[in-house]
Amino acid sequence: MNNSILSDFCPRTNIHTFNIVENLQVTVTETSNPFHMPVEALFSMAARINKKRSFLFVSKVLGKHIPVNPYTPLLSGAALALLLYRERGGEAASPEVMDRLMDQAVHGLIHPDRAEEAYHALLAARLVLPEPVLFMGFAETATALGHSMYHAFAGGAAYIHTTREQIPELESVVTFEEEHSHAVNHLCYALAAGLLSGTEPVVLVDDEITTGNTAINTIRDIQSKFPRREYVVASLLDWRSGRNIQAYRELEQELGIQITALSLLQGTIEVQGTPLLSPAGDNGASRPSGEAELVTTYVLDGLERLPVTSVDGQGMVNPAPYLKHSGRFGLESADNAQLDAGVSRVAGQLRGLREGSRTLVMGVGEFMYLPMRIAAEMGEGIAYQSSTRSPIHPERRADYGVHSAAGYPSPGDAEIMNFIYNIDPGQYDEIFVLLEREVPRERIAPMTDILQRLAGNKVHLVVLASEPETGGLC
Repeated sequence: MNNSILSDFCPRTNIHTFNIVENLQVTVTETSNPFHMPVEALFSMAARINKKRSFLFVSKVLGKHIPVNPYTPLLSGAALALLLYRERGGEAASPEVMDRLMDQAVHGLIHPDRAEEAYHALLAARLVLPEPVLFMGFAETATALGHSMYHAFAGGAAYIHTTREQIPELESVVTFEEEHSHAVNHLCYALAAGLLSGTEPVVLVDDEITTGNTAINTIRDIQSKFPRREYVVASLLDWRSGRNIQAYRELEQELGIQITALSLLQGTIEVQGTPLLSPAGDNGASRPSGEAELVTTYVLDGLERLPVTSVDGQGMVNPAPYLKHSGRFGLESADNAQLDAGVSRVAGQLRGLREGSRTLVMGVGEFMYLPMRIAAEMGEGIAYQSSTRSPIHPERRADYGVHSAAGYPSPGDAEIMNFIYNIDPGQYDEIFVLLEREVPRERIAPMTDILQRLAGNKVHLVVLASEPETGGLC
């Protein structure tokens, strides 16, 4: 079988062929690379256990499937912000400053030990767009990417990310489907009634665009309720075919709008073969018999809470509060100082709990950005990644993106499987899992059972949206 989405009109320049697994080959043809980033610095490849799409670009700069320096995914969003700033004609930074910032961003993404310096240099530039802009990140994978892109601007910006969580007390202002995903329904809860009701450009942020249909579905829904003139679709990778690109042009004509696409790498892909794979699961690591309980739970009070409840796929209600400024409910540039201060407070507390020199900080599902920010301020020897609902076939090969896999029911919804990838037993002295809100202990146990087998010393469960009466370090 040859499932080709290779554009007929794009010139063949910089062609890369990946033999992912038996009977699955993907050929990538670069057509645009504004930062001149080497492909191997951006992603590796793996086989995806999904009938709709058989492969995955395993990002090395996103902080999802591969442990990374926490400043690397923060910088990847900031790099997209630089592209937007240049596209929108920002004037606060001179061409010389822009060239320096872009050079630093590239070096920081290629060399993780330089990511922190590059990220702080970009924030210090105090970039402001010439007009207000609303950023929207797509769940689950791009919630932190969108937040870090938004946060790179010093003012005039607003941000919200979509979610798949059901919150009965709130009404979703935008609803649409992601057609190639495992979980297709996207919801969007904006606390501020005016967040989407203006006419400012909307920047839709995703980690990867394949067909562009998710953005098209989103734009249609937003435009039907909150019409405006301009949209930007920003992504790390853009693999739209010529037909897909034409669909954007047709939508522009139909709705009378302008759509601009920005990405770190654009190209086309050609897929050959269809592998037969079984679902990912536990990587086989086992805990020695008789080992003492190594899970410690902490409840921290450093970030503002939002008292709303959720309902999972089984109809079970969780009354625990969310974090108000996670991005799920919308925020504006004026909220950033309070959020930054809260992040520093929590990071300081967790820094004092560290017992080893090799520490992994984990986000959970959509809850990625705040754990990433906290991890970045917890000292040396920190790696960051998040659990994911995407099932990926593991294979221990140097040129393959996922070497190990462990699966378990999601603490937030037992009907959803979560996975953690690329962690081997003894790789870390300790693991900090940062949960947005409290969940029943029995729902956390499948995850902590697996993490105990992997953590050489102990697992710390950290709840950030604690109830007021239980706030503080316990």
